[in-house]
Amino acid sequence: MPYENHSVHRQMHDAIAAVDRIILGKSLETRLASCCLIAGGHLLVEDLPGVGKTTLALAMARVYGLDYKRIQFTSDLLPADILGVSIFDASTARFRFEAGPIFSDVLLADEINRASPKTQSALLEAMAEGQVTVEGETRPLPSPYFVIATQNPRDQLGTYPLPESQLDRFLMRVSLGYPPAEAELQLLRDSDHRRMVDDLAPVLDREAVHAIQAAVAAVHVSEAAARYILALVQHSRSLPGLRHGLSPRAGLAIRRAAQAWALLEGRDGVLPEDIQQVFAPVAGHRLHASADSELEAPTARDILSAVAIP
Repeated sequence: MPYENHSVHRQMHDAIAAVDRIILGKSLETRLASCCLIAGGHLLVEDLPGVGKTTLALAMARVYGLDYKRIQFTSDLLPADILGVSIFDASTARFRFEAGPIFSDVLLADEINRASPKTQSALLEAMAEGQVTVEGETRPLPSPYFVIATQNPRDQLGTYPLPESQLDRFLMRVSLGYPPAEAELQLLRDSDHRRMVDDLAPVLDREAVHAIQAAVAAVHVSEAAARYILALVQHSRSLPGLRHGLSPRAGLAIRRAAQAWALLEGRDGVLPEDIQQVFAPVAGHRLHASADSELEAPTARDILSAVAIP
């Protein structure tokens, strides 16, 4: 392992360990969240209220030394509440742009599916292009830029389904779920768990995150690994029960996430097991059941088990 990747591996190990001390019993999920960040993607966390989704976002922002803002999505939230608005300044006789909370390194879009699709769409350009257009002027967002959106189960009252175009902007979707019994007991013992979050010290900073994201892009993807990704994507397109298979963009997302996972493992190249580790979080929310099919829709796990490693 080259020195540079050895150093990155050690830094990421320390950062993930710091988050693990806050989000107890969910080491795979916190590792996937960090994988998503260094891959330059965005994360959707779908789960019940009260299982630590907001705490995960805050802990990651603190550990990675990034600015953090939170938006509570509600049915009456407007796009201007997210993007910002121009206000007339009488002292200068000019309009002054007041930036909205979207201008932050880490944005927590809390309960995103409680807002209308029109308000949800305010995030589309930001997540895809790293910029927003407000009142005809394009404004760049900070870099790195990481959106963590939480979503309540769709059967809860007052929720709107996320459009497929919005879902596709998220590199990964994970679910935290209830903690194991021992981890939950530790939460009950820690009477001041919230202070632990507030007292988290940064392990990395913005420049280090930039450097690690550049290192992810340099991780080698062999011809065999690329063909394995292609086989998974193409198999999804032939399955009955799905409205459509995975797109070429989904294949690129799997590739990027696998590069990030390989780097977390301290390797310079992607192995099949890296692809397998990230496939379900990357592909799961991009697979949609066909409305007119009586068959049960195949899952990402079904696709993995059906496709042989080249």
